[in-house]
Amino acid sequence: MKKTKIFYWVFTGPLAAFMLLSSIPDLMSSPDAVAVFNHLGYPAYLLPFLGVAKLLGVVAILVPGFPRIKEWAYAGFVFDLTGAMYSSISVGDPASGWLIFLIGYILIAGSYVFHHKKLKAAAPSSQNSLTLDQH
Repeated sequence: MKKTKIFYWVFTGPLAAFMLLSSIPDLMSSPDAVAVFNHLGYPAYLLPFLGVAKLLGVVAILVPGFPRIKEWAYAGFVFDLTGAMYSSISVGDPASGWLIFLIGYILIAGSYVFHHKKLKAAAPSSQNSLTLDQH
């Protein structure tokens, strides 16, 4: 269980930092974020919405409990990253910029997998056998 928790935080800490740091320019509609949105062809009024969504996702991932909300947060991070990558590809940005997306996907996948391993390890074994018997 200890290794699982360590690996969970190895992925979740950087993921939370990555999403938190990317939400701040969006929330503030910084000139750089607006320029990126203009380049991608999106209206700037979406920036604060995405910033709030990322911030809420970070909170959902870090706060204990609320398993369904965590699932939605992980899905939202994948949607955000996939939309950003697709948009970048669509406007012809070079493939060299895709590394940040790959890193983001690895962090999300690692955090998600170890979150579920942590939950499974924390569940009492009698509950696991009861669940298996019911299915």
